[in-house]
Amino acid sequence: MRIMAIHCIDLHFQDTPGIIAAYLVLSGSEAALIETGPATCRPALLEGLRTHGIKPSDIGKVFVTHIHLDHAGDAGWWAQQGAKVYAHPKGSPHIIDPSKLIESATRIYQEKMPKLWGEILPAPAEQVTALSDGDQVQVGEETITAWDTPGHARHHHAFVMGSDCFTGDVAGVRLEQSPYLSVAAAPPQFEPPAYLESVQRLKNGNFERLHLTHFGTITDVSSHLKTYAQRIQDVTDALTQDQDPHHFIIREEQLAAKLQLPMRLLIKYDLANGAEMCAHGILRYLRQAHLID
Repeated sequence: MRIMAIHCIDLHFQDTPGIIAAYLVLSGSEAALIETGPATCRPALLEGLRTHGIKPSDIGKVFVTHIHLDHAGDAGWWAQQGAKVYAHPKGSPHIIDPSKLIESATRIYQEKMPKLWGEILPAPAEQVTALSDGDQVQVGEETITAWDTPGHARHHHAFVMGSDCFTGDVAGVRLEQSPYLSVAAAPPQFEPPAYLESVQRLKNGNFERLHLTHFGTITDVSSHLKTYAQRIQDVTDALTQDQDPHHFIIREEQLAAKLQLPMRLLIKYDLANGAEMCAHGILRYLRQAHLID
């Protein structure tokens, strides 16, 4: 008999529920993780695994959609425990040697680094495997396939398992099943043309479920992806016309209010995917593409 289960584990980022998810995949005698979150979330992740009877030593394979710290900050620790870590070829070297990643993140977060992300450990090189587009890994009786899905980052994978897709950031940020979709556009690699192609690829996949890192499982797949593609275009157009990040934040707040988002949820969105940070990511793309001065 074929037995498979997917469990969403809330990592309670910054002591807040519903911001960052990791996914436990159980199939046959194997247990795998998709996303690790940062080291600051390790206690919550380990507790979540315990509720399903899983010890760290039971996790043989870890998949990270990309190397941003909210998704893969603790990948090195898992590799040091003996798990095989699978990542994009452009991201895997930074899991083995995270020094440049740490340097880049420190420029952004400065003294907040320890509180937000904790210790970022290097992974033993022999524990890290780079997956190219279409590469497959067996987990028990299930096959997980890497899909190259740039747009949020050039080193981004979605992971496909039958009718399920683990989307990382390529399907955006949607908290508490809200109608408000926040565009994951953190610098430095937001690229709308590639992003829209990746979203179309997900549409063509005809998935029954999308498992978002931010946050949870959604089943209204077609409408979600249609709306998200429009949101990518809208935020790009908005900052093309008006380059003031403060005005962009106000527009996002107005949209959230129109969709009757309560203030407490808007605050959670800012923690998951800050609008000011995203404005700078979009502006960086527009300048590099010579679409604004």
